[in-house]
Amino acid sequence: MGLDLPSRLEALIEAADQRRLQGPTGRFAPSPSGPLHLGNLRTALLAWLQARLSGGRFLLRHDDLDRPRQRPGAIESIEADLSWLGISWDGPPVRQSERTGLYASVLSALRRGGALYPCRCSRRMLADGAAPHGGWPLYPGTCRDREVGWGPVDGRLPSWRLRLEPGPLRWREEIGARGCLEAATEVGDVVLRRADGVLAYHLTSAVDDLLLAVTTVVRGADLWRSTAPQVAVSECLGRPFATTWHGPLWLDEAGERLAKRQGAPGLEPLRQEGLDAAGVIGRMAASLDLVPAGSRLSAVELLQDLNLSRLKAQLRRRI
Repeated sequence: MGLDLPSRLEALIEAADQRRLQGPTGRFAPSPSGPLHLGNLRTALLAWLQARLSGGRFLLRHDDLDRPRQRPGAIESIEADLSWLGISWDGPPVRQSERTGLYASVLSALRRGGALYPCRCSRRMLADGAAPHGGWPLYPGTCRDREVGWGPVDGRLPSWRLRLEPGPLRWREEIGARGCLEAATEVGDVVLRRADGVLAYHLTSAVDDLLLAVTTVVRGADLWRSTAPQVAVSECLGRPFATTWHGPLWLDEAGERLAKRQGAPGLEPLRQEGLDAAGVIGRMAASLDLVPAGSRLSAVELLQDLNLSRLKAQLRRRI
């Protein structure tokens, strides 16, 4: 789909193309909704290892748009934890809250190009009428061909959905399942802007990964399906999505993945056990069989002990 993009946005995309030619870039993009738990921190370590072993840059981006979920001091805590572990980043951290103008420009271009349509379906309507499909309800297309209008009705604005045509959405996946989902039957028309004005992860992450010249996205396997809508956004902007590594999740003793909402532990309990940064890096690396259990080493020492092929092979064995 050819979009009429503002000249400033075109220039940013072209500048990102030039940066990709200069070398690879990885990133870690936490949400500042509380302290990082061990699963988050291990993902950060993997993303940092992938970027450094590729000879590339490593960026830190704070996905801080969902203001009600943010916690005071979370950004500072995240940066302190990463620094304590020896996970360094290049350049100043990026905050999505400072990039809302870019997302608005992309949304406007998508709307002008006919890629978006307004939707007035409530969450209750969708819960009653849409069957879950592998992680989220597949939108039934209720408002897709209706004239519902973009303006407020009874004081409420519509959400904005991305119109996905039938066909495969493909991406290059290095670790997880094959990167392909059928747009119409496995993804559906996802929301890019909620009725309350909050911008969706699918939009903001895809735009940032494109404009920040990210070449490889390393994250947990639970986000594998979310790649497809981001691929669709990138394709609308005329570029392929980054290569992805969807690595294994860190599970607790009950076999459940670590999650903030369940109060998964972060660094503090390990510090109380007496572990220093070398002990924590050793424990995280041992959980992926990268080093023997009980190892103590810095992030830089782990980096020196690995190569990219070995890291990929070990992660694939753990999926």
